[in-house]
Amino acid sequence: MSITNPQSKDIFEELKGRVRQAGLLDRVPVRGTIEMIAIILSLAIAFVTMPLWNPFLLGLFLALVFTRAVFVSHDILHLQYFKNKKLSFRLSYPFSALILSNSSSWWDHKHNVNHHTWCNVVEKDEDIRALDGAFTTHHRGDKPFIKKYKYILFWGAMFFMYPAFIAQSYKFVIKQKLYGELSLMLLHWPLIWGTIFLTLPFTSALTVFITLYLSLSAWLAFGFITNHLGCEVFDLEQSRTMSWMEIQMRGSRSLRGGRFVHWFYGGLNTQIEHHLFPKAPRFNLLKVQEITRAFAREHGIHYFETTPLQAYLQINHALKAY
Repeated sequence: MSITNPQSKDIFEELKGRVRQAGLLDRVPVRGTIEMIAIILSLAIAFVTMPLWNPFLLGLFLALVFTRAVFVSHDILHLQYFKNKKLSFRLSYPFSALILSNSSSWWDHKHNVNHHTWCNVVEKDEDIRALDGAFTTHHRGDKPFIKKYKYILFWGAMFFMYPAFIAQSYKFVIKQKLYGELSLMLLHWPLIWGTIFLTLPFTSALTVFITLYLSLSAWLAFGFITNHLGCEVFDLEQSRTMSWMEIQMRGSRSLRGGRFVHWFYGGLNTQIEHHLFPKAPRFNLLKVQEITRAFAREHGIHYFETTPLQAYLQINHALKAY
């Protein structure tokens, strides 16, 4: 769908002024710190009481804790809690490197620099090139194996996103020679999994490992894919004729739903608002959404919003076109 509107090239500052006037761009150091402490305490409690847990339930609980660590790390790196970028990077390490064995540097480059600047621009945004360009228009590949098994490959891959993130993180930090961050990422294995496998019987620890990896991967993947897949895609030349606001709104999808949906998707359900205001705290995005939706209606700008189920159906329809 196309929502080209010449007004969108010069009215973003008006929208930003309304959001700022409402106080929704103010950073939330106290609330962010509380959430960071809550994650660390939850992990500590789980480890202290580990022998009392059913292994499957422990894996699910740790997946919950790890998921919140992903969202908090994401928010910290967007400078939603603290203005100082160096401080924010350091605060992200316990959650990204130690808890997740993921690289903050990799995520900042891949997500903050490329994706947020060039949303759904094929040459710049590697996320939209997934599955041999299946979700692009003029940049699709033509691989018979992927065509035949595209549904199995795509939907099956949802359960392996977390290890894929780990692999990409290690590849990035080694290539960039970020050995300090690499050391922190390597500490994840003795701190988290060394403790679990030394404390629990092997079969129980293995159950925790498999449960966590599969459920965490699915939670993240089914959240992330609703953000941009099945939305408009642009080539570099086309994107240079568009305003930044237009690229973000046309290449993003927000999801309908209340506070539970907002919690479950870690604020990424308000994807349009997050892309327009990446430094706006996740806790404020539902209010930002109200202002943005009304602003779009006022100026005749299409606002792409669906239910989560509709988003998955749209994604599957786009996949079918490959």
